[in-house]
Amino acid sequence: MTKLKVTPLTGSIGASVEGVDLNSPIDDETFAALHDAFLKHCVLVYRGQQLKPAAQVEFGRRWGTPLNTNPLLKHLEGHPEIVQVTKIPKATASTEAWHYDSCYTPVPPKISILSAVTVPNGGDTMWCNQYQAYDRLSPTMKRMLEGLRVKFVGLRLGRMMGADAASLPTAVHPLVRTHPESGRKALYVGHRETAQLIEGMTDEESRPLLDFLYEHSTNPDNVYRHMWQQGDVVMWDNRCTMHYAIHDYGEAERVLNRITMEGEVPQ
Repeated sequence: MTKLKVTPLTGSIGASVEGVDLNSPIDDETFAALHDAFLKHCVLVYRGQQLKPAAQVEFGRRWGTPLNTNPLLKHLEGHPEIVQVTKIPKATASTEAWHYDSCYTPVPPKISILSAVTVPNGGDTMWCNQYQAYDRLSPTMKRMLEGLRVKFVGLRLGRMMGADAASLPTAVHPLVRTHPESGRKALYVGHRETAQLIEGMTDEESRPLLDFLYEHSTNPDNVYRHMWQQGDVVMWDNRCTMHYAIHDYGEAERVLNRITMEGEVPQ
């Protein structure tokens, strides 16, 4: 077994991993240790990996089934499992808000793995711990949220793609979801353009509650902010974290290779 060193990066979320080369096959014992660390810390950071595309695909497959090719996204030639995340004009960036990936689809993905190819000055990414966001609520609030479901709409993505309102993807999911592996409960919210309405409530009733939970989730003491370096690999659990990609690098080049694993219907 590779001798791993897992070091927490904040008191709430994220850990760095040393002692593993992701460009080489990973034995079962090492993977089991990584899996345990991932469930505990929600975000894992591997510095200086310079991960090759084929190795990224192999590593991703250890965690699940890569999502099918999406014709709307730019895929790496020869590796349809990998999407190239490149610079997007700030005015149309859909990721510059706290969000879960594809929460407006019936089966959102479970894990994403990003490999940094070209890094500008800036362009940090932040993650927040949605287990902790739930755990910090009062017992009365937890009881009130039990069984509530939220309508999610892909409005921000649709705006970037120039889609009309009628064609926007929509899904309804629990406001509090249970992680299928850890068994822990996590808040499942989002930006007001995405998490639009609590099922069975009016907008006037649900909007203040959704806004409170969104702001509560993203308190600074519940956040890890990653300053990218070329060669970094970062993976996160989309079932218990939200993230925010900061667009503060102007017209500079920014390229990251991403592989995303199929998830489960939120319960």
